[in-house]
Amino acid sequence: MILLDRSHRPGSWVCEQVRTKSTGDMVEGFRVLSELGRGAASAIYLVQNPRSKQVWALKHIVKDTPKDQRFLDQAESEYHVATRLDHPAIRRIQRLIKKKQRLISVRELFLVMELVDGMTLEAMRRPQQVDAVHIFHQVAEGLAYMHEHGYVHADMKPNNIIVSDAMAVKIIDLGQSCAIGTVKPRIQGTPDYIAPEQVHRRAITPRTDVYNLGATMYWVMTGRNIPTALAKEDSLVGSLETHLIERAKPVVEMNSDVNDRLNDLIMQCVEPNPEQRPRDMHRVADRLNLILGILRAKAERSANDGAPAV
Repeated sequence: MILLDRSHRPGSWVCEQVRTKSTGDMVEGFRVLSELGRGAASAIYLVQNPRSKQVWALKHIVKDTPKDQRFLDQAESEYHVATRLDHPAIRRIQRLIKKKQRLISVRELFLVMELVDGMTLEAMRRPQQVDAVHIFHQVAEGLAYMHEHGYVHADMKPNNIIVSDAMAVKIIDLGQSCAIGTVKPRIQGTPDYIAPEQVHRRAITPRTDVYNLGATMYWVMTGRNIPTALAKEDSLVGSLETHLIERAKPVVEMNSDVNDRLNDLIMQCVEPNPEQRPRDMHRVADRLNLILGILRAKAERSANDGAPAV
């Protein structure tokens, strides 16, 4: 199946280092069909293999300055993690191509990636509650699979979840993924979704993804971000205890239509102390599956009664 990531638009990212490839250009054996988007030191193209006619997304990363080395490192890490995973909710990466400068240092990388047909959860219209929980459940299942294989995504957020018209999910961007238990040398994550242990540079575990997904669910159901550990300057010092982080308001206080079980799950996922979150992503997925069943049954009853579904 040909998949296209509709969330990437030309000019949506900033990248001056990567020379634009034009339609019809041949790049590493692939013919460029169009440009999908640009990022820091990178560009993504819609390309086709002339022989097999298979269509892919080709990500081109260029090291223009020493600071750009991290983008090469992230791309290579993303490839190595992705090749160890095979799950329908996780984007596949088929190939890594390295281009060396003077046969010594790598200056360019190409990632040949599965195209994803849909929009990011961040860009799409706010889904109905039953659809949102269906999306959350698929994400939780994909993350649970990652954890089973020893990896944490470590940057779960609405922009890294692509949803098709049929509500099928793909988790993308494994550039910050790491082995369970990794202690990163610097803070990595997205401020509105980052877990306290990421800010304090402690071990990254499956419960880190539980927090990131909880923060994502919170935003989808309320339209607001939770106050993360990067919200206060003094939160970068000390422990993970809650007095360093402003408590998030319960979801139901901002959206009274939210199912009580879903509210409880989200608030447990975003507990600052990892030990107070759900033990693993399988438990999160199971609870989401139960909530989904409840919401679908309610929607069916409403349809039979002629009442609008939530």
